[in-house]
Amino acid sequence: MPSEPDPRLLRSFVAVAEELHFTRAAARLFVAQQALSRDIRRLERETGGELFVRTTRQVALTDEGARLLPYVRRVLAAYDELGGAVSGTGGDGRPLLVDVGAPVGTAYTVLEEARRAEPDRDFAARFHSGLTGAAAELLAGRLDVAAGRVAGLDPGVLGRLGHRIVRYERMAVLIADDHPLAERDRVPLDALAGETLYAGAGNPATAEWTDLAARLFAGRGIEMAEPYPEIDGPEEFVRVVRRRGWSVLASTDFIEVPGMVLRPIVDPVPLAPVSLVWRRGLRHPGLEVLLRTAAELGGLHGWLVKPAGSWLPAVDVSVLSP
Repeated sequence: MPSEPDPRLLRSFVAVAEELHFTRAAARLFVAQQALSRDIRRLERETGGELFVRTTRQVALTDEGARLLPYVRRVLAAYDELGGAVSGTGGDGRPLLVDVGAPVGTAYTVLEEARRAEPDRDFAARFHSGLTGAAAELLAGRLDVAAGRVAGLDPGVLGRLGHRIVRYERMAVLIADDHPLAERDRVPLDALAGETLYAGAGNPATAEWTDLAARLFAGRGIEMAEPYPEIDGPEEFVRVVRRRGWSVLASTDFIEVPGMVLRPIVDPVPLAPVSLVWRRGLRHPGLEVLLRTAAELGGLHGWLVKPAGSWLPAVDVSVLSP
């Protein structure tokens, strides 16, 4: 390994090591696949050995690549902390870019309350759904804060991010207003057996939500709707859902869809944990405002109180435990 490794080459190495797929790694890094391949070859020349075994069917780490991976992650974590400290110096002059997903829900509520609490603070909002997609941009420094289910992230990615649980959202089902279940105020989970629900399958940016849905549906006779390309923006979401005639797995805070109704799921109450997530080492006064605001809202509205008999995957409990 060279005495002063290029962070770009190291990030390329980690992306390929975690994805084990050059196309996905290139998309995650927002670079051309040819450029990524060149970076890996250059790093291999500098380290003096092969880091990956490549075939037409798969990519795998060599023993040397597997040995170096934890060291490279630690080096990148140090770079990220240094970059966060430098960019956060006198951070009032730079807006904090926050991905809230949609103009409704936990992250949006926290952001709007933070803006009211400190109107002189500059918060810039972005409306792209999916923590999995946002994580790469957090690590690349193109985004400051996002929100979502951290247990659905790759452990290597999560290890480079700071996060704090702010709410356990109750899950719900969005169904046509003439659906038989629409007559109920609340829908028991067992009543969804035989139903097909859309949960973002096919959208890599929201993989953490699709994974949560798969865990909830398992063994209950609930089917996952077929994969569909990424749906960007509430207007397009409404158009696609109505055209496809889907029922949708959602949270109880959700956008309004004409001709459809939102019904909480009960018996048990499935929970969708929402954390604020940021690049480790980020120093910006706006981040502290967001975290403080989320804690105040959580205390006021009981956001971190889990109802008796609620459902949460064991992996989420483990990741969110202090």
